[in-house]
Amino acid sequence: MNKAFTRERDGEDEDDDVALPPLPAGGKNYITPAGYARLRGELLTLIDDERPKVVEAVHWAAKNGDRSENGDYLYGKKRLREIDRRIRFLTKRLEIAEVTDPSVHHGGDQVFFGATVTYADDEGEERTVTIKGIDEAESAQGEVSWISPIARTLLRTRVGDALQLPTPAGMREIEVLAVEYPSPPKHAE
Repeated sequence: MNKAFTRERDGEDEDDDVALPPLPAGGKNYITPAGYARLRGELLTLIDDERPKVVEAVHWAAKNGDRSENGDYLYGKKRLREIDRRIRFLTKRLEIAEVTDPSVHHGGDQVFFGATVTYADDEGEERTVTIKGIDEAESAQGEVSWISPIARTLLRTRVGDALQLPTPAGMREIEVLAVEYPSPPKHAE
């Protein structure tokens, strides 16, 4: 069969949904306003800036002749697939996103989405986590997804509550020490 009539596939595009962190069945994709703005900004940058530049580079490389040995062309096509995959991912996630502003709970002592919670485990070690959306949580910054075991254990509890946290090593007892929320934005009057 002539190569011109076969679909070019490296197997990379087949796993579009594999990278999607799972949502609970029927669950919402909660996200903070800042997280939504960050994802939307990334999507617009990919569409308006990066993709056109790569398309231009691939177009230029394609004019240079033999595409099978043209590194600029091959790399450009690969990069274009990566950008398109990320655009599809971001588009899907933003379509189902439910923006939830945690500042509405400012001053409260009950744990809801967006709370920064300080807790102590049964060995007296204190930890602080912020409950964020699946697509915005950065574990290196002490942020956890709202579907993580620690977040699920903490949600709807109050300061002073003693809880049972399931861990791979077995159940651990933790106590909620503090709950904080960001301040509501000041409106210009």
